[in-house]
Amino acid sequence: MNHQVINPINSLKKNITYFFACCFVFVSVFSYGQTWPSKPITLVVPFPAGGATDVIARAIATRLSPALGQSVIVDYKPGAGATLGAGLVAKSPADGYTLLMGAVHHTIASSVYKNLNYDFQKDFAPITVVAYITIIQTVNSNSPAMNLQDFINQAKKVPGKLSYGSNGNGTSQNLIGTQFQMLTGTELLHVPYKGSAPLTIALLGSEVDTAFDSVTTLQPHIKSGKLRPLAVIGEKRSPRFPEVPTIREAGYPGINVSTWFGILAPKKTPKEITIFLNREVVKIIRSSEFLKQMEDLGIDVVGNSPEEMEAQIQEETERFRELVKVGKITVN
Repeated sequence: MNHQVINPINSLKKNITYFFACCFVFVSVFSYGQTWPSKPITLVVPFPAGGATDVIARAIATRLSPALGQSVIVDYKPGAGATLGAGLVAKSPADGYTLLMGAVHHTIASSVYKNLNYDFQKDFAPITVVAYITIIQTVNSNSPAMNLQDFINQAKKVPGKLSYGSNGNGTSQNLIGTQFQMLTGTELLHVPYKGSAPLTIALLGSEVDTAFDSVTTLQPHIKSGKLRPLAVIGEKRSPRFPEVPTIREAGYPGINVSTWFGILAPKKTPKEITIFLNREVVKIIRSSEFLKQMEDLGIDVVGNSPEEMEAQIQEETERFRELVKVGKITVN
């Protein structure tokens, strides 16, 4: 699946369009009573501290605070495959003071969880997709698997014995793991964790045999030699690890789940506020300083419009519904 990342020409065209729209929005927000924001804004991260979501959220919050003239507080609400934090934001007052650092996990969860107390498409107002992150499959350096085929062969010898860890039931890692088994003809034991931080600890401690997680989270441990990369889950190799083949190159095409992160607000948040936030956040993530920070972490910056993010959420929700059905992934 192709994703839109920063392109200078596209950025120029969009900036011209945004200029006129944002001039109107600025006046609208100013006339909103000049009262917003009049207190700190909370950015809810539905994962534990230490993962890629945390890194991106803090990088934005530290820059958004001076832009808005108010503190932007990162509040961690992990649990239930990132749906706990999302549910809290969905039920929060739609006044621009509570935002969600959403992710691809939420478009998957819509089909996985039977009793969600919110509707991701109906209860949120998209602001912008911030970034995409390359997913890489790794094993502990003590693993006998030296490459992807070694791991697959090993898994086929002991069906159901080898395990893969994820960030929780219904997350992108869970869906990737399910697709991986379908494509490779293997049977793995799924072990869910509450986020990348505890998952990484488990992988380093050999509590799980493999994991599919972001290059941002795993690259320090790969470079230190504690983890061994097997394949990049994507259509192109990672510039951080150009020697690691993609899963397609290894002979297993078909996995089309990418990890993205973006900001959303409760659905009825005034349009003037969501568009104003889009303008400020996009300005931040397209700055040279932010781009450099994200590039060093293996993160591809996006920064699109609320309408583009809304269309993406709709497309993914429909596509993942079919994958979840085929993979028989369910969470009560």
